[in-house]
Amino acid sequence: MYIWGQPGWPRFEWDAEALIAPLGETRLKQGRLLGRMQALGFDLQLEAELQALTAEAVKSSDIEGEVLDAASVRSSLARRLGLPDAAAAVDRRAEGLAEMLLDATRNHTEPLTAERLFAWQAALFPTGYSGLARLRIGAWRDDAGGPTQVVSGALGRERVHYEAPPAARLEAEMAAFLDWFETPAAMDGLLKAGLAHLWFVTIHPFEDGNGRIARAIADLALARSEASPQRFYSLSSQIRRERAAYYAELEAAQKGGLDVTRWLAWFLASLGRALDGAEAEMAGVLRKAEFWRARQGLDLNPRQRLVLNRWLDGFEGRLTAPKWAILAKCSPATAQRDIADLLDKGVLIRNPGGGKNTSYAVAD
Repeated sequence: MYIWGQPGWPRFEWDAEALIAPLGETRLKQGRLLGRMQALGFDLQLEAELQALTAEAVKSSDIEGEVLDAASVRSSLARRLGLPDAAAAVDRRAEGLAEMLLDATRNHTEPLTAERLFAWQAALFPTGYSGLARLRIGAWRDDAGGPTQVVSGALGRERVHYEAPPAARLEAEMAAFLDWFETPAAMDGLLKAGLAHLWFVTIHPFEDGNGRIARAIADLALARSEASPQRFYSLSSQIRRERAAYYAELEAAQKGGLDVTRWLAWFLASLGRALDGAEAEMAGVLRKAEFWRARQGLDLNPRQRLVLNRWLDGFEGRLTAPKWAILAKCSPATAQRDIADLLDKGVLIRNPGGGKNTSYAVAD
């Protein structure tokens, strides 16, 4: 019997005392990261958010076996955040996923409704197809092809991991879920995010896209718990690293009783590991913040700031005068003057070698 067939569904239960310690630890990590990010300037906050959302989009799709071009996703998100575009070719799937993630986080105070979920699914499948299969868009699944199942294995040796509730129950099931999600309750926001993820993906209301939408719902709940429209970590990146465990825990919960303590404990632990890894993933942004904080009194022109930021972002190859002229869109003579000024101020140092091969590096 699946969890949705249990007497009392969907009245979930959990051991609050067993979750006190992991919840407190994860809350501490969350607060520490948010505090450090808030200390950054506005531009660096946007850059950190762009990095986290790009990882969230790419990895959430990768969990389902769909590979998206990271540059396209970053470009889509950058335009919507008002940041310089990565100038990459953008595909419609990247556009749709960017729209869904930003709607979930930036508009987290807006109610979650069936119409909003329909729009998210339509954004994920802009052609109306998943591979060669035509999808129902803007509507719950109808099970016309039989029961909806999560299956793995080669043809003829399939293994059914889960079977979703019949389509005839979806209107009532989703009405109950959305009512619960929008009703204030004496429940910690992190637990609500974990339970919402499990509940939605268990109902499995769409023909495709349920996992990605479930993780976006969790992101929305996390944004509400933080009272912040910005996201500086990627839960999906951590879930992708633990994909086997993720699916195993979902299957165990969906085949178990209404006590979901084990699932919530795993969700909190995975979220905690995502928060642990966020500072490492944001190392470049934090390094840039420290660089400019140490040089905040320097009088630099816009070209110098532009090229130094590109250096800090880690462009390939050496920094030379010709490359400076290209990046700053200036003449070679102007590039030489910019470099000479930074050498005098101790911002740049000259690498060994000279002549046509002269290159420079940012001083420690």
